Amino acid sequence: MPYDASLDENLFSKSAECEAGKITVSVYSYNNGQKKLQITRENRTAEGDFRFAKLGRMTKDEAISVLPLVEEATKSMD
Repeated sequence: MPYDASLDENLFSKSAECEAGKITVSVYSYNNGQKKLQITRENRTAEGDFRFAKLGRMTKDEAISVLPLVEEATKSMD
């Protein structure tokens, strides 16, 4: 069965923003299935727009700013 975006439900989404961009913590449920946590990074371009990037490694400041969002997201997974 191929992926169908209309079956992907966003249940929670909050972002932590910094100079270079933002990291977003989300909870999704596909086809009313198990709730899953997703963490994404978007870097800011020279024009000020956001562009998706591989999350990779986080700085200590990024990790500290994302931790409360992860805790809040996991509570929404009940």
